[in-house]
Amino acid sequence: MKIAFVGKGGSGKTTLSALFARHLAAAGDTVVAVDADINQHLGVALGLAEDEVPALPALGARLTPIKEYLRGDNPLIESAAAMVKTTPPGRGSRLLVPGGDDPIHGLARRVDGVLLLVTGAFAAEDLGVACYHAKVGAVELYLNHLVDGPGRHVVVDMTAGADAFASGLFTRFDLTFVVAEPTRKGMSVYRQYRDYAAEYGIALAVVGNKVTGPDDIAFLREQAGDDLLACVAHSRYVRALDQGGHASLDGLEPVNRAALDLLRTAMEARTKDWAAFQEQAVAFHLKNAAAWADRATGQDLSRQVDPGFRHGPRALLAQAPAPA
Repeated sequence: MKIAFVGKGGSGKTTLSALFARHLAAAGDTVVAVDADINQHLGVALGLAEDEVPALPALGARLTPIKEYLRGDNPLIESAAAMVKTTPPGRGSRLLVPGGDDPIHGLARRVDGVLLLVTGAFAAEDLGVACYHAKVGAVELYLNHLVDGPGRHVVVDMTAGADAFASGLFTRFDLTFVVAEPTRKGMSVYRQYRDYAAEYGIALAVVGNKVTGPDDIAFLREQAGDDLLACVAHSRYVRALDQGGHASLDGLEPVNRAALDLLRTAMEARTKDWAAFQEQAVAFHLKNAAAWADRATGQDLSRQVDPGFRHGPRALLAQAPAPA
């Protein structure tokens, strides 16, 4: 499954992204965690030292080789330069599996059983001339070409606030967890997500965080209704992580481990709709082509759409080499 964690800044979405990724990995699943936030803190939340994070290979700095690999032998895409963040796969494109043997997953760092990919920080040379979504575009391309399945998951820590909806990336997930504190501001951000997502049929679930008791739960239930899936209580374990410690998930409070179980159950209840996944990718590609990408590339990017392509496990099998 492809899972996103979103929420306002400071809500705890990075912490919960890391805890959930570790929770899935501890169960024996293959888990790729992607830090797609402008503040690159997911690596530290997973257990890296702060001085290790800047040295991680950044997807955003490797867009051209990533595009070159993903386009493969697709005859509708003449070059990496002709690819944009929304370019959908077609026949001849290279598809990926989470944690597969490919150059993109070769950039991952294994941390506590989780494969970590990062978009890279907003650098000094980007100030005043670049948009962070240019870096996040690498994640959109990655997810567009990814065929996940049972026991293989991607967990993405998204940018804070409604900025996550500034590209088609928000449609690439099977389930989006909105992390919300029991405050009016926290629920206001949730309502933004709910309203933006409704038009596209995006599956959302609210995870209440930093909950201190029944009154907080009642407030969240009043505001989110049936969208409220689970509540995570104030945690000494998480506080220790934030102070630089790192311990086994066995040390997480039982009530919070139970919350992670609820998230997993909700994830596993989702069904894959590869046709809808590809249709949305094509729709956003055509929208971006008309808005800016045709002008930027000097090409008619609608010609990159392969109407005969059917995404999913069968397409993955079709590209696999025949047995010797």
